[in-house]
Amino acid sequence: MLKRHYRLIGLTTILLVLVTVVLARGSTNGFSIDDSALIPVDEIHSGGPPRDGIPSIDKPRFKTPLSVGNDVKPDDRVLGLAYKGITRAYPISIMNWHEIVNDRFGNEPVVITYCPLCGSGIAYNAKVAGKETHFGVSGLLYNSDVLLYDRQTESLWSQIMSKAVSGPLKGTRLDMLPLVHTSWSQWLADHPDTELLSRATGTSRDYDRDPYAGYENSEGIYFPVSKKDPRYHPKERILGVEVNGQYKAYPFSELSRTRGEIKDRFAGRDLVVRYDSGSESARIVNSAGDDIPTVPSFWFAWYAFHPETAVYTADN
Repeated sequence: MLKRHYRLIGLTTILLVLVTVVLARGSTNGFSIDDSALIPVDEIHSGGPPRDGIPSIDKPRFKTPLSVGNDVKPDDRVLGLAYKGITRAYPISIMNWHEIVNDRFGNEPVVITYCPLCGSGIAYNAKVAGKETHFGVSGLLYNSDVLLYDRQTESLWSQIMSKAVSGPLKGTRLDMLPLVHTSWSQWLADHPDTELLSRATGTSRDYDRDPYAGYENSEGIYFPVSKKDPRYHPKERILGVEVNGQYKAYPFSELSRTRGEIKDRFAGRDLVVRYDSGSESARIVNSAGDDIPTVPSFWFAWYAFHPETAVYTADN
């Protein structure tokens, strides 16, 4: 049922999901949220688990490619980050159960975030106002997307907005890092010196079981969203980018109709979008060839937050 990670198994569970959503409205999991919040308070929903009911990984351990054993298969999905001369991969099979990894790349604190309901993986520099900050899972959602909270001030942060929406740090933005959502085999080929997040997380979970099995291919969305657009399947994978306060989505179904690399000019900047059909992944680099931070997510989630988004189409 919902409190065991929103599992959807048959009609009975669907009904339980709907009942729980209704009952959860108005629940704040102990966080202080008032009408000055940057998002509508009545559109914040409890996902079921309490605060930290989905445990973040605060002391991550890593394996080398030679020691991963059966922990990951070539086609398994990972979030990959190359930063400060260090490369690491975070399997989706683990992120599904934890959603947040508080990590360090050298002397820099980094937080890796993933919302299974939105398919959105985003990494941030975890320094806020020059101070190292640690994050947890609030158990609350906005537009079906996870609301993080920082343990220092208990401010709530919208993952896709990359911004604190309530609490003492309200309005503060996090600096995004160029995270890639790809296959393990592709990430390993590109970064043979990578490390892989270990299953030794300190928490007992069945990482071989997908708690969201079937969700990605269905049209159903568990929680309300403020805006919808029928141009694409709700779970169409897109790569979203923000440039000078403007937003654009690159649907994978459109990118798959190209030769794998397109040059685009958006909001006054030249972009190169690279799509790989084999690993079902995409990235954007600037004119100097440097990766630009992007948001890989489902179409419904990107549109809910950015209904004014531009959309790339292969026909254009």
